Amino acid sequence: MPIEHHDLIHEFPEHRERIHEMKMQDAHFSRLFEEYHQVTKDVERMESEIEPVCTATEEKAKFKRLKLKDELFAMLQA
Repeated sequence: MPIEHHDLIHEFPEHRERIHEMKMQDAHFSRLFEEYHQVTKDVERMESEIEPVCTATEEKAKFKRLKLKDELFAMLQA
């Protein structure tokens, strides 16, 4: 089963320029962006079973990614 990529550019292609601006100008956004990117990488490793974990661990990481994504999206909308 192919792994979906959930980086912010794929998730919000219409905000590509705004994401770049925010990464350069807003330290908090940049930190959250990097954390989101790392969690996404971790989830993709779990989904592809490169790093096998129990379902609860994978679901917890996905929930964290979703919370970060929601927070980043809210910042993009502000």
